[in-house]
Amino acid sequence: MAGEPVLRIRDVRKSYRKRPVLRGVSLDLLPGQLVGIVGENGAGKSTLLRILAGDLAADSGTVELVGRLGCCPQDAVLHGAFSVDQHLRFFRTAYELSSLDRAFELMEQLHCLGCRHERVAELSGGTRQKLNLVLALMHDPEVLLLDEPYQGFDWETYLRFWDLAAALRDRGCGILLVSHLAYDVSRLDALLRLRTGVLEPAEGWEVVQV
Repeated sequence: MAGEPVLRIRDVRKSYRKRPVLRGVSLDLLPGQLVGIVGENGAGKSTLLRILAGDLAADSGTVELVGRLGCCPQDAVLHGAFSVDQHLRFFRTAYELSSLDRAFELMEQLHCLGCRHERVAELSGGTRQKLNLVLALMHDPEVLLLDEPYQGFDWETYLRFWDLAAALRDRGCGILLVSHLAYDVSRLDALLRLRTGVLEPAEGWEVVQV
């Protein structure tokens, strides 16, 4: 890991109806760094991710992003009536990509290339999450935001996910992974806890080894 941060967060604050949720979140994410953020339900994890993704305005503070952003939300933004191929073509146009080669490569890594012509409504939850991940990655982002990314994965896919995360880190992608539990913390470069609206070291947090 080296170089200037690909994501710089400074004193981000957000309140809902005068109830503070984020009280001054600051973080530097470096190229090739994999950082986990854990927190209880209601701690503000989703609010923070929405702000970082540009989906929600902070009350104050700054977010500086270098390069392309990929975001894999917990609730996949997919249309059940459309096929996997249609989703890939939509996102190819949105990302202004010359081909779908990278998307197909990712699908092969996640063992879901065979579902290309199926409608999303017919897919299992785990396969929908694979597609969600592919759509977040097919344009090779420099920064990747992941919200419970392995939700619905079986054991083999879970391991493939971590292999993919390691490969992305080796390519210089900065990855921010948000979860309510700390799974396989040894795979992370750093683990932080979001509590009382600020980030702090996650000592004493329940770490789940699977």
